[in-house]
Amino acid sequence: MTVSLSIPEAVKASGIGRTTIFDMIKSGRLPAKKLGARTIILRSDLEAFVANLPSRVPSK
Repeated sequence: MTVSLSIPEAVKASGIGRTTIFDMIKSGRLPAKKLGARTIILRSDLEAFVANLPSRVPSK
């Protein structure tokens, strides 16, 4: 079981673009960790972020 994801892995797992991932990290909405030059995201943090996105209400 993978506990952490690289940015490319987080992009693939979530379907969210790389730039948006970095914007969310920069704004503090998506927690990330640094290991040297590498940025990693805990899978649980990514799942919680996606789960808390607003729901789309279908237009009538």
